[in-house]
Amino acid sequence: MNQLKTVLIFLFTMSILSFTACKKPEGEGGTGRIKGTLLAEQWNATFTVKQAEFPAMDEWVYIIYGSDVSYGDRIRSSYNGEFEFKYLRAGKYKIYVYSKDKTLQSASGEVAIVKEFTVTEDNTTDAGVITIYK
Repeated sequence: MNQLKTVLIFLFTMSILSFTACKKPEGEGGTGRIKGTLLAEQWNATFTVKQAEFPAMDEWVYIIYGSDVSYGDRIRSSYNGEFEFKYLRAGKYKIYVYSKDKTLQSASGEVAIVKEFTVTEDNTTDAGVITIYK
């Protein structure tokens, strides 16, 4: 009887530890959100004259979960430049968008604009306005 009692206590303890020790990694499955707005600035070829400013519609916005090296999801901005990643677990995230390189230093002519965030459960994190260049 003592052996059965010991086994039951051990199993109970292990089950409690397994629930408390498991921290779910960043990603989908939570109630947090990141939202923001993309703004596009159109410039001449040498970036000396700004020609227009408008909502950056239908642009890809990427999200990286935690310490992953590549994106976990992507969405397109809406007609007014807004975007939102929903159902995020608590943790650290990066979002990025591609833009023309205003410094004219990139060989490809494009750069990634990256922002980092910490999301908590039931929290909407505002990415603010992210400006890209066209």
